[in-house]
Amino acid sequence: MEIEKLIKMANQIGDFFEAYPDAELAKKDIANHLQRFWNSVMIKSIVAHVKQQQGVGLHPRVVEAIQQHIN
Repeated sequence: MEIEKLIKMANQIGDFFEAYPDAELAKKDIANHLQRFWNSVMIKSIVAHVKQQQGVGLHPRVVEAIQQHIN
């Protein structure tokens, strides 16, 4: 899957969890959502994007969720 599609999907998740008043809980729930509903190839691709490209184009809370809770 193209990284642009993964970024779009991850940003939709980030937008949903943006409404959470507790940022730490939101990051945990974003990571949980990715791990529950994305396959391993998708997760590896988005993690690589965060590591190699500093998550360019991703919702900041998604970047933080990946950095803190996935890998």
